[in-house]
Amino acid sequence: MTSPRRNPRDVRLGAGATCAPTRCSSRPGPRRHGLPAAAAVGTERGQASVELVALAPLLLAIVLAAAQLLAGGAAHELADHAAEAGAIALLQGTDPEDAVRDAIPGWSRGRVDVKVTDRRVRVRLRPRTFVPALAEMLEATGVAHAGPKP
Repeated sequence: MTSPRRNPRDVRLGAGATCAPTRCSSRPGPRRHGLPAAAAVGTERGQASVELVALAPLLLAIVLAAAQLLAGGAAHELADHAAEAGAIALLQGTDPEDAVRDAIPGWSRGRVDVKVTDRRVRVRLRPRTFVPALAEMLEATGVAHAGPKP
């Protein structure tokens, strides 16, 4: 009895399994149903695109959260500057509420509350938000004193 002739490029894997350059019977990995190695690589094409699409909502949430934090910081600065403008108006004898509304940009004029008590000006400003419930959480308050009465 003669043994079957083997291709010299075949590799002996043990337990009778052989692996030719294009086919392998006992090799783990992405290969399906004895497909050649070149076809097995093609089954993973587009994997990065699928992962990117899966991560897109997370990336969008991170960007929106960062934008909301920046809007809150801007509202804090605007409230401080507007309160100082109101205190200066008190010192000059003009209306502090008008000075506060003139000191802030147009988009925030509908979101500002001004309270003048004696020589103190308090400005509360709610920033624009994507979720309306966040506006109260990110609300900024600025307080300025006009000093003692002359």
